Amino acid sequence: MQDILNSSYEKNLKIKKSFNLFIIALIGLLIISVILSVSFGSFKIKPSISYSVILNKVFGASLGGTSLTNTSSTYNVIWLIRMPRVLLAIAVGAGLAVCGTVMQATVQNPLAEPYILGISSGASLGATFSLMLGIGSLSFLSINGVAFWAFLGALGASVLVLLLSSLGSKMSSTKLVLSGTVISALCNALSNFIISIASNAEGMQSVKFWTMGSLATAKWQNIGLVILFVSVSCIFFMTQGRILNLMLMGDEASVTMGLNLNLYRRMYMIITSLLTGILVANCGVIGFVGLIIPHISRALVGSDHKKLISTSMLLGSIFLVWADIFARITIPNGELSIGIITGLVGSPFFVYILLRKGFGYGDK
Repeated sequence: MQDILNSSYEKNLKIKKSFNLFIIALIGLLIISVILSVSFGSFKIKPSISYSVILNKVFGASLGGTSLTNTSSTYNVIWLIRMPRVLLAIAVGAGLAVCGTVMQATVQNPLAEPYILGISSGASLGATFSLMLGIGSLSFLSINGVAFWAFLGALGASVLVLLLSSLGSKMSSTKLVLSGTVISALCNALSNFIISIASNAEGMQSVKFWTMGSLATAKWQNIGLVILFVSVSCIFFMTQGRILNLMLMGDEASVTMGLNLNLYRRMYMIITSLLTGILVANCGVIGFVGLIIPHISRALVGSDHKKLISTSMLLGSIFLVWADIFARITIPNGELSIGIITGLVGSPFFVYILLRKGFGYGDK
């Protein structure tokens, strides 16, 4: 018996070390991606120069050998223009990936994510309402008016999807996806209606930004709230691994442990809706990140959310950083919307998931 316990302990220790090394490798890949991201674009910069500038700003290291000053154009392009954009990509990628991971566990559906379930469309409707009716400059409790209305839209869409999918009989994967499609179509129709009656040319250009997604507006002044809320949300969900794992086992298992999963479901949906609303308010609708990344992470580290949340965070950040790189370099002297890149990657992946014989969970 002692030999069996020792063998099990050694096996668990080996698995833990392997996972820690994997996380370190992902962090290293993310750092490399950041350096390459600030180097690529219409104005190309050597990665060694980008590395030196980042070290100088973060750690105060010397810029020796690069012949740069704090006022040079190259320095400003790296730190003032591209670095905020990269940090926003990291935050948005991590936030959307965590939202998708949590939603898939919460509703026991491998197709759940903010874009598929219409939550992003709801947030976009809220932002459109705010912009086209001229109330985007207002604030509520020190929160930008657009972000506040985007949150209300995301929260309202999530409530409607859950209510609609629960009507008639027990919630199922098919009903949830169909409900999300209906709510998404409704939100898009209402957005177009608001645009039609407002006749605001400037507002229409802003709405185009929301519907296609972009990181171009990222500046040091406006990314602080996004990074803060994503960080707090990710840290919170990293502590919820046990509850999320229990959700995959069903309500029956939770009853024996004295847990009210419905309370946790409502809390998680509110948090993910708030997070989605803030992300959409700052970068528009970026679809499929919350669908692709959790499945890739699950294939790499398994379904244990104690590992899955941190893995999804890092993979989501890496994915969106590279999606932004391709959005900036695909068209010479131009830029694609990042939502186009994620859509081109995510749509085939979505079809693949639909055609799979076994979802692993949720196809009940």
